[in-house]
Amino acid sequence: MKKVIVITGGSDGLGKSLAKELMQENDVIILSTNEEKMKNIGCPYYVCDIRNFEIVQSVIDKILKDYGHIDVLVNNAGLWTYGELVDNDSKLIEEIIQVNLLGLINCTKAVVPSMKERKDGLIIQINSQSGISAKEERTIYNASKWGVTGFSKSLQLELMKYGIRVTDIRPGRMKTSLFIKNGIKKEPSGLDLEQVIRTIQFVIDTPKDVLIPEIGIVSMKLVK
Repeated sequence: MKKVIVITGGSDGLGKSLAKELMQENDVIILSTNEEKMKNIGCPYYVCDIRNFEIVQSVIDKILKDYGHIDVLVNNAGLWTYGELVDNDSKLIEEIIQVNLLGLINCTKAVVPSMKERKDGLIIQINSQSGISAKEERTIYNASKWGVTGFSKSLQLELMKYGIRVTDIRPGRMKTSLFIKNGIKKEPSGLDLEQVIRTIQFVIDTPKDVLIPEIGIVSMKLVK
């Protein structure tokens, strides 16, 4: 059955590939700050800075007006950084926390009221293995992802009584341009995006009376 699916960070990487796959059988709307990239994907889009709740709420209201409801929210937008804490620029630190954690919270907060009314909805958090692990020179990124883990676990309990499901998906390293954008010349090995997309599709297709609290997925090639 066709679903209305909203994907944040839909202009690039996993979000873009996920949108192209899901739009074949669903109404997919993507959100990003990069309009030029979204124009070429082929599905409806909104320029949206998820760090600003008023902007997020306005966009969600427009989607609800056009489609009537939102079945699935995929909180995919995210930024990555590395290096020792003292070497991370304070503005970058703020941006990482705002996008990876605050932005995810803003989008979730905006869709929950309409899902409560319908007593139905699925919120998928694209988290990371960094949300349950610790690693040197990853303090800021890991802090943002641990925040997502805590938020998602508490939200699952809070929303279950309204028929709303929250699933925390924690991929390991993926083959995206994320690392290249951060100054690493060669893209490292990791999960093919198709593998992660199949996992997300599995969660979306799960019956409404079944909750999958969390799923981890890692490349066997990276397991030592």
